[in-house]
Amino acid sequence: MDLVQLRMFCSVAESGSLARAAEQLHRVPSNLTTRLRQLEEELGVDLFIREKQRIRLSPMGHNFLNYAQRILALSDEALNMTRAGKPGGNFALGSMESTAATRLPGLLAAFHQRFPAVALSLITGTSGEIIDRVREGTLAAALVDGPVQHDDLNGCIAFREEMVLITDLDHIPVTCARDTQDDTLFAFRNSCSYRVKLEAWYRDSQAAPHSVMEIQSYHAMRACVAGGAGVAMIPASVLKQMPDRARVQVHSLPAEYRNTATWLMWRRDAFTPNVEALKYLIIEQFHDRPLNDELMHPLHAAE
Repeated sequence: MDLVQLRMFCSVAESGSLARAAEQLHRVPSNLTTRLRQLEEELGVDLFIREKQRIRLSPMGHNFLNYAQRILALSDEALNMTRAGKPGGNFALGSMESTAATRLPGLLAAFHQRFPAVALSLITGTSGEIIDRVREGTLAAALVDGPVQHDDLNGCIAFREEMVLITDLDHIPVTCARDTQDDTLFAFRNSCSYRVKLEAWYRDSQAAPHSVMEIQSYHAMRACVAGGAGVAMIPASVLKQMPDRARVQVHSLPAEYRNTATWLMWRRDAFTPNVEALKYLIIEQFHDRPLNDELMHPLHAAE
């Protein structure tokens, strides 16, 4: 088993097609077929279920994919560490949807321009999901709602955020959670830290929403709220970018639920040149002094 075989395996698994994987890897499909058969023979298991018109992962293949991705990520990390401290190679970054929409367009454009040797890929998800991937080693760093307390992670504040509650225009003023207990709450999955924060607001007020509906898009949430279907909590920076934001009513939340921060997190044993470059570019791009101080003095002792 070698890294080439693992890259072939991951490419086929992720694309679901031998032809597409071969094109991505600049090889002929027959070469991939041979090398993957050799890998399966070495492991003694079938990694794929082969059908007439498609190929898909077997149950064992799904398990093996996680390990293969981690091995390749660690290999890329090791190569990056040998480049005399210069950013380069693959850089897998995770981010919350809200941060990707509001903070990253300009930041990543500047990163690409300054560090052209870095092949940056962005994965979005909830804070819980992408933190798990950082800890597994499949992401080098992540921008998440924090702080995140894990002994194997280090991090620092990247951006301050303000959360607001939105309702339809005819809703009564919201002064406490009980004013919305007859409404449906629109929220991301349970692993979303913003949802956890809002549920704490209800719990601390000894109230609860009428029901919770999971929606995976802030734009869809706003549309549902504007139509009078319920309420949602959303970053003010995201709402500000929505062209039809006037269709919803904005309510302030108590400070302990309103004020939050996006943290840049990485594994304590993997503060790579790519992560360091992103950290200091954030300092440069976002100028307010309290933010800079917190970036310079992270969660644990600086690497």
